[in-house]
Amino acid sequence: MQRRHTWPGCRLSWIACAVSLLAGAPSLAAAQAAELPSGFTVVDDGIPAPLSDTAGDAARGHTIVASRQLGLCLLCHSGPIPEERFQGNLAPDLAGAGRRWTAAQLRLRLADPRRINPESIMPAYYRSEGLTLVGNAWQGKTLLSAQQIEDVVAYLLTLRD
Repeated sequence: MQRRHTWPGCRLSWIACAVSLLAGAPSLAAAQAAELPSGFTVVDDGIPAPLSDTAGDAARGHTIVASRQLGLCLLCHSGPIPEERFQGNLAPDLAGAGRRWTAAQLRLRLADPRRINPESIMPAYYRSEGLTLVGNAWQGKTLLSAQQIEDVVAYLLTLRD
């Protein structure tokens, strides 16, 4: 018999609980992610134009990626952030992300990963419409702001090894 791993109080698998929490639970990002996404243009497999007028800050991006309350990236991904324990192995390792993908490709993967892979379990960090199982506190809001997306892209571009 296969054992199902669950979080306390959750009858779903641990990954389904995590995705539900990310999609439906208010967090520190709630105040920052209140803006609605403006139209962005997808060209081939990326979003070539930055989502904000301010260049991304890699240090802020590192903080978002490493955060267990904001980005939750390390729930599924592992990365070159040795100070963070218990990193995921469900998604690609973030090491070398800046070598494998362009800024445009990273931006689309963060904003709306299902445009690349319709079966992706990664949440759409910059989409607010057409989603399912969205908590009331998150209706019409994005998980990350345009500036936060740009910060994460800037950080991921530094990961060349």
